Amino acid sequence: MMPGKAFFYPAAACMLFLLFAANLLFGAVPIPSGEVLHILFGGDTENAAWQHIILQSRFPQAVTALLAGASLAASGLLLQTLFKNPLAGPSILGISDGANLGVALIMLFFGNSFNLFSVYSFSGSLALIIAAFTGACIILGIIIYFSGKVANAIMLLIIGIMVGYLASSVISILNYYSSADRIHAYVMWGMGDFSGVSNERLPFFIFCSAAGLLISVLLIKPLNALLLGEMYAANLGIKVKRTRIVILLCTGLLTATATAFCGPVSFIGLAVPHIARLLLGSSNHTMLLPVTILSGACVALLCNLLTVFPGTNSALPLNAVTPIVGAPVIIYVIINRKNIQYFN
Repeated sequence: MMPGKAFFYPAAACMLFLLFAANLLFGAVPIPSGEVLHILFGGDTENAAWQHIILQSRFPQAVTALLAGASLAASGLLLQTLFKNPLAGPSILGISDGANLGVALIMLFFGNSFNLFSVYSFSGSLALIIAAFTGACIILGIIIYFSGKVANAIMLLIIGIMVGYLASSVISILNYYSSADRIHAYVMWGMGDFSGVSNERLPFFIFCSAAGLLISVLLIKPLNALLLGEMYAANLGIKVKRTRIVILLCTGLLTATATAFCGPVSFIGLAVPHIARLLLGSSNHTMLLPVTILSGACVALLCNLLTVFPGTNSALPLNAVTPIVGAPVIIYVIINRKNIQYFN
């Protein structure tokens, strides 16, 4: 590790801590910082509403944003390395479209049966999570099946895009035949939200996200080998086909978990790996992957913070904020592509 780059870890950790604390301290309802700290450390408060907001809303939302951002960023980096395409992202293989299709089937086709139009319906929101996760896993299974049939990663990428188009086509048909209230409910879900994970579901979300992130860290050596080409990686003893399947499984787990619980969050998975590369000036995954994970968590926490207007009891949709952070990065990358180290 180069000495000049060693400061990225403590700097990113400090930024992560500050943004996490800001997500707890600031929100639509103004709460004194002293009361927030008092509640977090287990103290009693006379205002039960403040305690509920901190412990049941802000804390799980901040943890969700942290892990979802890290997951989407890591999956984006894995896909960009696998396909050697700087514009690859979590939605490129149709996995996000599979999650969208699962939710669309429930909300647009079985809407009344699952009582989904009540935002606070436990059974409804749980059905959404199961449907999104199932849809993403089905598409992932299809992609893994084709990965054994196709030797070229670019061909697999094209197949993934086509599968995503098919899922989007089915969603369009469901939209055409659905009522206005069901379409509105589906559109609202599609705007993304980090507040959908309650304390009861947080352990499962943490487990799935942490498992996917751990697998991604264990893939650092094969990822670095793939940067040199599949033939060179095979000469180094890397089993390319098996590694490709593991990368797809890891990406599917991370993307499916984040999309199922938070909706289709845009730009984080696509833009954050480029932010990490620009910071490091390197494509070595030994540092790039950890910095990408930390940067993804920071960006997600920042976006979550930007959705809130203090004192207004209202919040912007998440996907109205993420392009503000992500789109300028992608434009810069496209314009300066020749000057940025990607896969060398």
